[in-house]
Amino acid sequence: MATETDAARERVLVARAQLGDELALLEASARSAVDIPAKVKASPAKAAAVAGTAGFMVLGGPRRVLGGMKRVVRGPKEPLPKSMLPDEIEATLKHLGPDGAAVRGALERDFADYAKKAAKNRSQLRTVLALSVARPLLSSGAKAAGRWLFSSGEAEGFEARLAKVRERLDEVSGAAAQDKPSA
Repeated sequence: MATETDAARERVLVARAQLGDELALLEASARSAVDIPAKVKASPAKAAAVAGTAGFMVLGGPRRVLGGMKRVVRGPKEPLPKSMLPDEIEATLKHLGPDGAAVRGALERDFADYAKKAAKNRSQLRTVLALSVARPLLSSGAKAAGRWLFSSGEAEGFEARLAKVRERLDEVSGAAAQDKPSA
């Protein structure tokens, strides 16, 4: 019976030691992954590219680039006409005399409201189409930036962090053993 208990205790101690090693490995890996200054120092061009891309996205760069390309392809916007009403309606409004100006204003306001609603519907369609094209590109770019940012980096940096974590754990376990009263 005592041998089974001793064997079980030995297995528990081995498992505890393995758990401690795994935790030390996990801590060192996490510290290495989030050590941004070391990543910037190791590859400043990549860090500048990630920061530049983030700034570009935050400041609405894709929208501005697409708007510029649209202006280049289509040319400048045409100026608005003095009157938006057809010639037949203009002739009828002239026959109304002073009331024609009020009717013209009402017609143009109503037409402007209609045009705004129609433009809003068209812009929603354009947004959906642009997002369906841009979303996969942005997603893959964000994933690549995240992989680079949170990768463990150089093996030497990780090994150095692992050694520091193990030293600290040894110090903590040594101090705990000294504080523990002997039975």
